[in-house]
Amino acid sequence: MNLLLTALLWLGVFALLAALLWWAYRAPPRVALRREVPPNGFQGTRLPLTVQLELHSRLPVRYLIEDPTPRTVVSETPVRLSGEVMGTQSHEVQTRVTLNSRGVYEWPGATLHWADPLGLFWRSVPVAAQQRLDVFPGPHGLRLPDLLRPLLSEGGLSRRLGLDDPISLRSVRDYVPGDPPGRIHWRSSARSGTLSVREPERTAASSVTVYLDVSSGGEVYTESAVRLAASLVQEALALELPVSVATNDGATPAGRHAEALHSALLRLAQIRPDHAAPVIPPTRSGGNLIILSANPTPALITGAMRARATASRVAIVAMPEGFYLEPGEKPRRQWVAAPDSVRNLERQAGVLAGAGILVFVLRGNQSVLRLGG
Repeated sequence: MNLLLTALLWLGVFALLAALLWWAYRAPPRVALRREVPPNGFQGTRLPLTVQLELHSRLPVRYLIEDPTPRTVVSETPVRLSGEVMGTQSHEVQTRVTLNSRGVYEWPGATLHWADPLGLFWRSVPVAAQQRLDVFPGPHGLRLPDLLRPLLSEGGLSRRLGLDDPISLRSVRDYVPGDPPGRIHWRSSARSGTLSVREPERTAASSVTVYLDVSSGGEVYTESAVRLAASLVQEALALELPVSVATNDGATPAGRHAEALHSALLRLAQIRPDHAAPVIPPTRSGGNLIILSANPTPALITGAMRARATASRVAIVAMPEGFYLEPGEKPRRQWVAAPDSVRNLERQAGVLAGAGILVFVLRGNQSVLRLGG
């Protein structure tokens, strides 16, 4: 009987102790978490990440803090801190994150798990640290053909707008090793007895707009088209031309400043396949329009002709999925022909060229680096 009473007494003591621990540790310790990471970056790059953490508790407490990265953003070292604290503690974690996929990611707050020193009662609570991370598509270099380059710019800058005469003669100068043979001015060379080359005048476009048709082609085409669009935007900006990216949702503000580039890249980061019919938004007067499409339908061609009413020039770049090589891919055999829509576009190329619409088709085993070559 005495043993039973003693056991009950100890059981009551343990229950009272457990109740006291449960009540005393019902409130979490104070936590302040701050991340230092660039707000945006390009796909495939790594960004430095610093996480600063401060905890304060009047009672001894066990804790575990987890701060996972958004999906497809991979941290070299997982941010996970654990230990015991009484009073104030500060921690700092330095690592790097790899941006594997383009997109706009919401980086939620961390999670705090805490318990009494015995670890009997664990609780969890979110820690506010909301943050957004924009991952832009990674551009690649381009080797544009002579027919497509004038859509961006060529030669020295003139005061005129539009690209009606992209290789107009500005002057003649002496030949320098490395000048293209096609630029040799034979009449002047024969007259002077030394090789001379034409110095073309660049008639700068008022803007360059890249429209992406994502109504067909799937994920593979979309990723390639987005990277190509980012590369064209970078090329145009390097030539100090205002740039814009357009989708069915409209066009981003055209400009040559950092805000215009950010708006264009942010739009490209968010693009996903959309089966809605392509609708080309209005193009600035005198601007040039480049259309990327996996399946140039009659509706798209009609939209291109409508855009030509205000655009200085329009180019349709057909990218049938599987008929082009991404940078780094090895050549492969093509066992099937291009889609009917692409072959129909090639048959109409002469008529479209007369209307000021250029046609380029990335054929089998052709790299996007050599666009239209």
